[in-house]
Amino acid sequence: MFSLEEKKKIAKIIEEALLALNHPEMPNEKPLFALRVAGKEEWSYANIVPNWTFDKDNPPAVNPWNEHAREILDKKE
Repeated sequence: MFSLEEKKKIAKIIEEALLALNHPEMPNEKPLFALRVAGKEEWSYANIVPNWTFDKDNPPAVNPWNEHAREILDKKE
């Protein structure tokens, strides 16, 4: 549902929000979370996980359709 860059932005916001809570049961860095965002259609969804969980050997999955959709939306703005 979201492009890779959009997922990265969302993950960054979630991580910052979690760390800002300063909850005693939360780690001081790199909180682990999994967010599933449901779209308006049954087949439309996005799984968001922390950006720090990805590296050279474990790159994030890229859905070409989502990347193309983002390009189209950017042109409309």
